[in-house]
Amino acid sequence: MHPDSRSSGPGHKLPRDASTPHVQKPGSAPAAAALNMPSRDLTVVRIPLRRAKHHFGVFSSRGQRPYNEDTNQAGTISVPAFAKRGPISLQRRPIQKPDEATSADSALGDPQVFYFGVFDGHGGSQCAEFLRDELHGYIEQASAEFGLQSSLRRSPRHETGRKDEEEAHRPEELDMKSEQEVRQKMRVPEEDAHGVVTNPERKEPLKGVSPVSAKVEDLPKAVKMEHDLVEQYRQAVGGYFRRFTPEFFKQPEEGEETDGDGPPITVESVLMYAFLRADLDFISAQARKPDPDDPRVGDSPLNNDEILGAPHIPPSGHGIGGLSRFKGGSTASVALISTPTPAPFWHPNAQSTLVVAHVGDTRILLCQTTTGLAQPLTSDHHPTTPTESRRLRRYAPAGSMVSGDSFGEERIMGLANSRSFGDMRSKRIGVSAEPEITRVEIGPAEYSFLVLMSDGISGTLSDQEIVDVIKEARTPEQGAKDVVDYATEVSHDGDNATCLVVRLGGWERRSEGGVGSLGTREIRDKRRAEALDPRRGKR
Repeated sequence: MHPDSRSSGPGHKLPRDASTPHVQKPGSAPAAAALNMPSRDLTVVRIPLRRAKHHFGVFSSRGQRPYNEDTNQAGTISVPAFAKRGPISLQRRPIQKPDEATSADSALGDPQVFYFGVFDGHGGSQCAEFLRDELHGYIEQASAEFGLQSSLRRSPRHETGRKDEEEAHRPEELDMKSEQEVRQKMRVPEEDAHGVVTNPERKEPLKGVSPVSAKVEDLPKAVKMEHDLVEQYRQAVGGYFRRFTPEFFKQPEEGEETDGDGPPITVESVLMYAFLRADLDFISAQARKPDPDDPRVGDSPLNNDEILGAPHIPPSGHGIGGLSRFKGGSTASVALISTPTPAPFWHPNAQSTLVVAHVGDTRILLCQTTTGLAQPLTSDHHPTTPTESRRLRRYAPAGSMVSGDSFGEERIMGLANSRSFGDMRSKRIGVSAEPEITRVEIGPAEYSFLVLMSDGISGTLSDQEIVDVIKEARTPEQGAKDVVDYATEVSHDGDNATCLVVRLGGWERRSEGGVGSLGTREIRDKRRAEALDPRRGKR
């Protein structure tokens, strides 16, 4: 990121009496010439994102579990910009203020694309660690192999001074909502006659905008890559994947040529490909390893796992997993943020495009600045939800695999989630890693912050409680810690808990809309009092 541009050239902070002009005395040497230093405006300083506590915060706890199987990732990735191109008037007059830093350009020449992810492992942490270390690389690799082009580079005929229809209707100033306007829409946990606090029914995820087509260097090659990946799933896994047609993929019909007349490639296509490619590589690597539960492993030759040819390896070139087969898996939620101008996405006047890809029961929320309400971007992928039930019907036996556990929760072959990475024994019946992808256009200061969390938090707290806790924090770093501390304090199952908080343009006004953080204050105090009650475990 570029540093503060208010001052340029060399400077000092000496006291006034030590900064008087140099007067040459007899016998003294002449004053030294000023160093030929570049202006600070031209100097690019790389600031580690994880240390920028005023812009990003993350905190994780193992709860009452012996190990923490959650992982997370944050940084920038080398992919072309996918943000909606702003009006040419904004491009000619940057929204940057004199005292505001700008983000550095990526290696591709576009404003940097930021990447945030949370991964919740089950049955161990191998799969979650693999996603933490490799998933962003798969996205970068897929983008490069598809030949994806920047959304900010269009032909001159598209560059006009007029604002498009959506931009014309965007308000210049935020219209803060009053307490009366927000109370009816707020979903707050309630306490029943027995003093038990229950979370409200969750809101439907925010409906995103349609994908925006992107130019690619070689469309037939990109379409062939999609087709080949689907064919590999059919051959390697079978079952559900024999009738599998991923969303955002162009699948040519029998005998059809992969020409350029099909649906365009989008960043959603790249994310779908990257998720499916990473999952196939992971389960294929596990299938080649010895099963520790197989009594015949000791009789196998030492080179039993060697195969002919060169199997697909992660972009990093590292191996996948340990020495023995891993049968667990992981859920995942990632968020990518792209801006059309060099102004960073956390600037109050900046516009940006947010794309979320989600698998399982991790969760992503936005906090709306004008109302202070939580806006979910994801939904839990449980086998009994209407969307997942319809998807699983593609493979009839999957319905018979859904059963209830001793707590009354529906599971598919013992899994609480019908979508996940890994879980190789359940792939054939439809437990896939095809992500639910949502694109959101974010206006200036429209949202205050972005929250990513594992189900150790979302399974305990309501969405509104989470954003209200963060509103009371001074920095995103403190907000992430406060959410995890509160969730582990009031949790009954003590699951791993991880929270990432990302500052957006409306951060400074996060408590002005609606009732601020007071909407859930009373119920939070009751929950904390109940957690401190020594008779809690006897109820």
